[in-house]
Amino acid sequence: MQATAWARRARDFAAAALKAWASHGRRQGLAIAAAATVAGLGAPALAEVTVLRDFTLIDGSGAPPAPNSAMVIDNGRIKWVGPASALKAPAKAQTIDLTGKYVIPGLIDLHVHLGNVVDMVQDGANFTLANVESDLRTYASYGVTTVQSLGTDGDLIFPLRAQQRAGRPSLTRVYTAGRGLVFKGGYGGVPGVNQPVANVAEAVAAVNAQADHGVDLIKFWLDDELGTMPKMPPEMTKAIIDAAHKRHLRVVAHIFYLEDAKRLVAQGVDGLAHSVRDQPIDAALIEAMKAKGTWQLAETLSREASMFAYGERAPFLDDPFFRRSVSAKSLAVLENAERQKTIASGVHFHDYPRFLETAKQNTKRLADAGVNYGFGTDSGPPGRFPGYFAHWELQLMVEAGFTPAQALATATGQAARFLGAKDLGELQAGRWADLVVLEADPLADIKNTRKIVAVYIAGRKVASVRP
Repeated sequence: MQATAWARRARDFAAAALKAWASHGRRQGLAIAAAATVAGLGAPALAEVTVLRDFTLIDGSGAPPAPNSAMVIDNGRIKWVGPASALKAPAKAQTIDLTGKYVIPGLIDLHVHLGNVVDMVQDGANFTLANVESDLRTYASYGVTTVQSLGTDGDLIFPLRAQQRAGRPSLTRVYTAGRGLVFKGGYGGVPGVNQPVANVAEAVAAVNAQADHGVDLIKFWLDDELGTMPKMPPEMTKAIIDAAHKRHLRVVAHIFYLEDAKRLVAQGVDGLAHSVRDQPIDAALIEAMKAKGTWQLAETLSREASMFAYGERAPFLDDPFFRRSVSAKSLAVLENAERQKTIASGVHFHDYPRFLETAKQNTKRLADAGVNYGFGTDSGPPGRFPGYFAHWELQLMVEAGFTPAQALATATGQAARFLGAKDLGELQAGRWADLVVLEADPLADIKNTRKIVAVYIAGRKVASVRP
């Protein structure tokens, strides 16, 4: 989407946000606006110029790394990037020497859930501005500078997003599906946030309600939780997809089974929010996704790994990179031996490793076949930690057969392509300076994405998990 279009949308969102605030009372509206300003979401952009020099650039496009690079950042955007030998530093610019460092775009996680979890407890009542901002700060600290929240957001997400797009944010950028659609009695969503729908009429009304709010896309859940819950019927999934397309919105769906993926692709769904996990995909699904332009939006391998990681003491519980962002109460829950035994005794516990391996194989097969694919973790619910899981996801992608370069391009330039965000995802002139400075080469070892030196959002250095 062009910058002018973003500007128009930002103005529209801001106007809608102000109208919504007025309907909820002037005091509440002013409180939200003040909090957003304090967070730097809508603060006026300050004229400033920063020069980064003598680093190796990995620009997010999939191009080879460029040693001895330099970059000029002017008022939050990249004004120039190229060889350090060709740099013409503006007068009075702040110059930062990054000799020996590596610079990558900020990571983009296309599947997260914001603000509903505090200390391993998920509750719709937790969805407050303070908790959402806390999650966004955590994502930013791990170098995840843009997230797409898939279906469990309360209405306060819209004024927050409007403030971001109208100015120069200092928190991780947000895209949102608002309140996703859950079949009555079925799997998905968060009680207190999502209102289940029971029939076609209710589903269409729910789509239109979210479209009226100005969501970026529509999300629904299609799953029977391994045969334990009713599944949304075909006439409802088609009605959701058709209603969303009438409002010029794309639709993504939570799926598990191959048969459901095939049905939704035939009905015109735009993206699958997880990999198929019950069995290997077949040529019919691959060809249908290519013909329809359907995205494997997110592979969520870290989500699958987390389903059995806590059946014992998870190895990353002792990793300082993990522990820096996790509360003491959460660590106490995760370290509880009795809880680990309970998880390991679950009826499907021994199936979860197979689901992960199936997801890995299916994701790689789709990518090799030329299907559009993105990057996402399903972070946010209890035990799936913002920021850290993005780095685990990159590691699991490499274990699935992707090269580090492919994994990074997926989490940056390709993810931005799904969003339609032409000013994000790649470090090129004219784009926002959302970037991560690393101590070591992530193309040599994908785990080097964890060696964070600094994180920048819109050209401003933000707090990171660097020791």
